[in-house]
This record gives sequence, structure tokens and C-alpha cells, in this order.
Amino acid sequence: MNVFGVDIGGSGIKGAPVDLERGDLATERHKVLTPQPATPEAVMDGVCEVVEHFGWRGPVGATYPGVVVDGTTRTAANVDKSWIGVDAAGRLSERLGAPVTLVNDADAAGIAELRFGAGRGRTGTVILLTLGTGIGSAVFTGGHLVPNTELGHLELRGHEAETRASTRAKEEGDLSWQHWARRVEKYLAHVEMLFSPELFIIGGGVSRKADKFLPLIKGIKAEVVPAQLRNSAGIVGAAMAASLAAHPADQALPPLPGPSADPGPDLGAAAGF
Repeated sequence: MNVFGVDIGGSGIKGAPVDLERGDLATERHKVLTPQPATPEAVMDGVCEVVEHFGWRGPVGATYPGVVVDGTTRTAANVDKSWIGVDAAGRLSERLGAPVTLVNDADAAGIAELRFGAGRGRTGTVILLTLGTGIGSAVFTGGHLVPNTELGHLELRGHEAETRASTRAKEEGDLSWQHWARRVEKYLAHVEMLFSPELFIIGGGVSRKADKFLPLIKGIKAEVVPAQLRNSAGIVGAAMAASLAAHPADQALPPLPGPSADPGPDLGAAAGF
């Protein structure tokens, strides 16, 4: 079964139909740049362009780089502040003429990695961190997702963590891999102190270069591994969420919070891992 997933990021909007049996893109993704300023209407134009590129008709799952509650976007750290308080799922549904399920971007990546990727079969506390324009987080314990954790906004030595350890911080500071890895190491140590996970999964586009920085990270008790779905995890997870909203009785997919424009099922329960 194919369902469409769109991943809205601080730098790009990318999407594709997803084969939910394989947990992989059914075809090559299409990407457009995130407009600046990243206002709701401008970003929604980009989402529509990505979906219409494939001529898709049917339910759509979409991620958002911030807190999403009942389809409404509550924060806007890496997009325009006008997103705060917007019924984004409802507006996207009207634009596309189809049901839209909107979820936090890291939560979507996390459920994809636990179902199909680096966290498959793990039942302890698992934390996925997406290093990109900011830092997103998804926290699981016993297969249950704690939604909208936003651990990138933890304070670390007087600074918001994502201003120090995100990929954008590396690029803007022109940091070497070694220098940046030390910052990531300090951030992981702080998160480990708070949650004592058994596994960290490092996602985002930089995960494809994991060999350049993960071996430099020392002293973390938890296992630290790169995401296996890499930068496709958000697209896959968004499609999983849309499928569950459309077919709540299908327990082959793990549910997560993030209702669509149609309130649909209770996505907060956990099953299927």
C-alpha cells in the first residue's frame, strides 16, 4: 500500500509516495526549497507543489518542525512566527482537497526508525535526534512515543542546545568535524543524564556522513547509531501517520499523536512495534 508523505524542513520541503510494506519511498522524492520567510501560505504552496508533482490524490501525511497538537502548530522555532496557533492540518486539507495528518517532524522520523530502521526491535528507552536546521527529538519507551519533546531547546551551558550542536551551527560557525563532534558529545551527555536511554539514533541529512563524526564522540554510555532511513525517515513516518488516521484498525503500523483535520482515531496509544 502506498501513502503520500511530505517532510517540511527549515531548508527544504520534500515528499514522495511511500510503500508502507517496505518502509521506503515508492519512487524518487521531489524537493523544493523552503521559502523565506517561511510563512504558512508560502510553505503550503511548496507542499502543494510537491504533492501535485506526482499527481497524487488521497490522504497525505506531513511533518512540521515544531509542536503539533490536534493539527494546530503551537511553536515556530525554525519557520515564520505566524505559524503559531494555525490550524495547519485543516488548511492543508482544504488546499489539497484530501485528508491531511500533521505531525512533529522528529516524531515522524522516530516512528519510522522504530518500525523499519535503527530502532527496530528495541523496547527500552530510545531517543532519536535529528540534527539539521535545528535539533528535533523523539523519545520512546517500551514502544510508546512521548510526543513533541523538543529536546533541541534544552539549555546547554547557557545556550539553547540547537544553536550549538545543530548542523546549521556547524555550517555557520565553519566548525571542523572534530570541533562539532565535541559539541554533539556534550549535548548527548546532557540528554543521557536526563533520560538514561539505551539507544541514541542520530538522524537528519548529516546521518549519511555519520562516519565523519560519530567515531569522534566518546564517553556516552548509550549506544549511538546513525538513522538507517536517513533523510527519508520523516517522509516515511508522515505516511505511516496518514495511513493510521485513515485506517485506525490497522495495527500493523505503530500509532503516534498528531491528529489530522479529521479527528480520527486516538493516535496516542502504542502498538505494533
